[in-house]
Amino acid sequence: MKYLIVGLGNPGYEYDGTRHNIGFRVVDALAKDAGATWEDKRYGFVANMRVKNAQLVLLKPTTFMNLSGNAVRYWVEKENIALENILIVVDDLSLPVGTLRLKGKGSDGGHNGLKHIAQLIGQNYARLKFGIGNDFPRGAQADFVLGKFSAEDEAVIEKQLPTACEMVKSFCLAGITVTMNQFNKKN
Repeated sequence: MKYLIVGLGNPGYEYDGTRHNIGFRVVDALAKDAGATWEDKRYGFVANMRVKNAQLVLLKPTTFMNLSGNAVRYWVEKENIALENILIVVDDLSLPVGTLRLKGKGSDGGHNGLKHIAQLIGQNYARLKFGIGNDFPRGAQADFVLGKFSAEDEAVIEKQLPTACEMVKSFCLAGITVTMNQFNKKN
């Protein structure tokens, strides 16, 4: 079985370590653990890895967040991946820092990356939401998501990265229902 695991974020050094790039951090951790290397390809950086009998195509789009759907659609078609085998790893303002939630489908929740993906492939794909909190004043959402984590929040993120990676692997090996039942209640 082949899976497309997409970590959402913005390309470029100035976005490294920002809250909005938590998806990149998760797929980077997966690739590092597997010894997979990133290649600069069309619409993104791509790495390939295996987890038992599952082949994972990891993707970090270079289209910038608001055009993430272009990269997702291209790689879904190029790799001939079924919608049920797509997992988008994304930051979520509505979840406390470090909280992880796997969902089978749903709305974009106001997230521009998910909104663009839904416009191009629909909403029936799984998403792993990584909580980044929402401690910002009214009207400062953009600055917040493009800002860096505090030292305290960074410690929480680092602690949760291995769990996020385990959730991705479980999604590929055991399926979404088993993974949601096993991990969603723990976070």
